[in-house]
Amino acid sequence: MPTVSIDREDLYQALGRPYTEKELDELCFEYGLELDEWDEDSARPTVKIEVPANRYDMLSMEGISRALAIYLEKQQAPKFKVVVPENPVTLTIEPEVASIRPYASGAILRGVTFTQRRYESFIALQDKLHANLCRNRSLVAIGTHDMAKMSGNVRYQGRRPQDIKFAPLNQTKEMTGPEIIEFYKADRNLSKYVPLIEDSEYYPLFVDENDTVLSLPPLINSNATKITLDTKDIFFDLTATDETKLAIVVDELVSIFSEYAAEPFTIEAVKIIYADGSSKLSPDMNPRKMVAEVSYLNSVLALDKTPKELCQLLERMGLGAESDKTNSDLLQLEIPVSRPDILHQCDIVEEVGIAYGFNNLTRSFPGTANSFGKPLVINKVSDILRRESFGAGWAEVMPLTLSSIEENFDWMRKPDDGTAVHLANPKTLEYQVVRTTLYPGLLKTIKENRMQPLPIKVFESGEVAFKDTTRERQARNERHFAAVYAGKTSGFEIAHGLLDRLMQQLRYEPNGADRGYWLEETNDPSYFPGRAANIVIKRDGKTQVVGTLGVFHPEVLQKFEIPFVCSGLELDVRKVM
Repeated sequence: MPTVSIDREDLYQALGRPYTEKELDELCFEYGLELDEWDEDSARPTVKIEVPANRYDMLSMEGISRALAIYLEKQQAPKFKVVVPENPVTLTIEPEVASIRPYASGAILRGVTFTQRRYESFIALQDKLHANLCRNRSLVAIGTHDMAKMSGNVRYQGRRPQDIKFAPLNQTKEMTGPEIIEFYKADRNLSKYVPLIEDSEYYPLFVDENDTVLSLPPLINSNATKITLDTKDIFFDLTATDETKLAIVVDELVSIFSEYAAEPFTIEAVKIIYADGSSKLSPDMNPRKMVAEVSYLNSVLALDKTPKELCQLLERMGLGAESDKTNSDLLQLEIPVSRPDILHQCDIVEEVGIAYGFNNLTRSFPGTANSFGKPLVINKVSDILRRESFGAGWAEVMPLTLSSIEENFDWMRKPDDGTAVHLANPKTLEYQVVRTTLYPGLLKTIKENRMQPLPIKVFESGEVAFKDTTRERQARNERHFAAVYAGKTSGFEIAHGLLDRLMQQLRYEPNGADRGYWLEETNDPSYFPGRAANIVIKRDGKTQVVGTLGVFHPEVLQKFEIPFVCSGLELDVRKVM
């Protein structure tokens, strides 16, 4: 989790009194933080506090001290105000950036008063956000500029590298785009950001009305608009590949440092003009509306608080809360923009628990009688299939649940039907989708063990996943069982024999009238024509296909580089329960 270094005197001033190491440790623990280090040797002693990874509002001294001061009821939660001038500064997004970093935003703080420590905290917060939420600037990159050194409105555009020329931050010599890339390849701190734009046809660029370069995101700002201790008006430019993260970062930056503006907690809006001509104002500091149930909050924490008491507890956590005027069991909440970590009323439970004090919760034994755990039916059935397969001489394997699109579909001679769950940002082509069949993993296992003596008999019982728009998570899991036989002959009868043994243990009779199973010829492209069958069961007067059995098509074996014949079977375990 992130660790924030804080000047002790600044923290004491914000909290209203000095704290001993033990007192501060207890305060942090009560709030859900951890006192990581207590420095006594420096001229100005510091403390290091570890904060939760999802509390972006606490990545600075200002954020931590504000949260603790509100918790201790030393101050009220701030009310943010967005000012929209008659002619606001505009940030125009041009079409060329769509393929590089398509999203951009901005904000302005007026009349900021910097001290050396405030300035250092300002820089440190950007570094913390870049390293955590921004994922090393790959998702979001932040730029800050002295507005006294800018002219008019701002354009976010893409230019060819050779057409770019400006002096980067803390440099006096002007460089072209390629020269800047080469220069920062050797920089210990910034070289890791070079690959984000190095191979792009266009480089993203912020320029003002005089065509003065403000920044080359996500790499470096321009020296022309450098922030100093004398800076009063700050322009924030932000670019992103993730629009949601972009909004969070803008909100966190201005919510934390707007307290140093001439009018505290006041932000001037920037008008964002998109390539299609639409526009919006940034940032939007309006709190999110949310509802929580009084009965739910009390039941989870074993409390008996009135709506008014719960509202008071939530206000200590910086949330706005009031009892619903029409339903006494509901609380109407206002979640500040600085708290994107609050998503559900279970998060509100945590806030109430912290404010009330987890150590103050009543400790008691459960009032109900003890119960006995038992395995899920699907796990019992899976264990039966695994045990019988092992007893029949088959070896259990556990391949990875992620697969490439080629292995999952093309190599199995099946079209991509759009049902696979895709990873948003796969690190390698091998792990693009969650598997929809167990076969690729088993065939890859045989491929890697093809030098072993024949026959090779392997099986797996595991999860596959499919998109499902009827589910809350838009996907569903299925428990499958699969086995593959590899040998000098196809071994169809051996795979069939394993199926017979498994169905016998599940109390299915061959061609049984009441609870039976049989095979029906099918035309599955993964299998050799004429050597493929559906596994059909009859139960409670209903029939359904529960799996397939067959000899693999030569093209499938060729793709997996298996030089001998293979047969396999795959079942949906839930359907045979």
